[in-house]
Amino acid sequence: MFGAVLLVGLPIVIVTGLLSYIAYGPQFGQAIPTNAGWLHLPYFDWPTRPSWLYRLTQSLHVGLGLVLIPVVLAKLWSVVPRLFAWPPARSAAEVVERLSLLLLVGGILFEIVTGVLNIQYDYVFGFSFYTAHYFGAWVFLAAFLTHVAVKLPRLVRALRSRSFRAELRTSRAQTRPEPQDENGLVAAEAAEATLSRRGALLLVGGGALLVAVVTAGQTIGGITRGSALLLPRGRSYGPGPNDFQVNRTAAAAAIDVREVGPGWRVTLTGGPRPVALDRATLLSLPQHAATLPIACVEGWSTIQTWSGVRLRDLAALADVPQPRWAHVRSVERIGAFNQAILQANQVLDPDSLLALRVNGVDLSLDHGHPARIIVPALPGVHNTKWVQAIEFRGG
Repeated sequence: MFGAVLLVGLPIVIVTGLLSYIAYGPQFGQAIPTNAGWLHLPYFDWPTRPSWLYRLTQSLHVGLGLVLIPVVLAKLWSVVPRLFAWPPARSAAEVVERLSLLLLVGGILFEIVTGVLNIQYDYVFGFSFYTAHYFGAWVFLAAFLTHVAVKLPRLVRALRSRSFRAELRTSRAQTRPEPQDENGLVAAEAAEATLSRRGALLLVGGGALLVAVVTAGQTIGGITRGSALLLPRGRSYGPGPNDFQVNRTAAAAAIDVREVGPGWRVTLTGGPRPVALDRATLLSLPQHAATLPIACVEGWSTIQTWSGVRLRDLAALADVPQPRWAHVRSVERIGAFNQAILQANQVLDPDSLLALRVNGVDLSLDHGHPARIIVPALPGVHNTKWVQAIEFRGG
């Protein structure tokens, strides 16, 4: 049963993780690793619709990955005797199986440990999380497919061998050990049961449910946000309408308030001549409002109502009405994500904004005042804050 749950859940975690890599725009060199060699995925423009696409894929990747941890641990516990069997292999087929098992167990534990540390921003491992997690995922995927090919017939036979409903009605006193098997997973002289199979399933299922309860609030938001005990940034982020997640504060980004004060300008380039606009001028341009999510690679997301100037209107002002891409730069000087390249569909989407206000009030400094990028379905880190310049490039 644990194997069947993982057989359904792990492919979802794997696929959504790879989709997250695509969403970062590896064709522009802004996904990590920047050079994946022959393991790179096909390049394509990440869609802007539905606007909650990245929110869905990344919340599934992180949320489901966390929920499956109790199941993974229970599955490993159930096959502990097999992991330490000696001699390790008696045939060529068993050699392949044991190697796949080594990579499978090592791969999933590596992905879980580094993934959990990453969503808590605790980089104690001393290497690039994104690079290691990406290549580690391919190692695990290869081992997972090999293991499924070897074990799937046995899984099907095991599920058909007994009634699930009957097991759920079997008490601890009625629980009997499995008959001796060729895999060495059953003790030769099993002691009296201390837990029924029903109890084991309830224990693991309860653990998975508990993880879901203390995690889901970071994606669902609203009244559930208070139960999101695993949020690495806490549960309060600012006053009033600006009270939502802040991944990188102005202080952490070393923003000089003088650079985002009254003298601030955003410079538009790519056309015949640069165009510099102050905030008052931007506010005088046609304003557009859109209710859009921000979703972060660490799994949290939030939906807010943003207003500002459409990026396609700014492209037209720069005299690049049909840009192939746009390069956004921030006032921020430090960090790997103080700039982002947007695809043509992201620039031209009618809800893509240089946002000036959120929920009817000015952006707070921590949320990117005086202006930030908001694009549907874009990874949160590329919704650049404290925008200083946008370069539009045509055909």
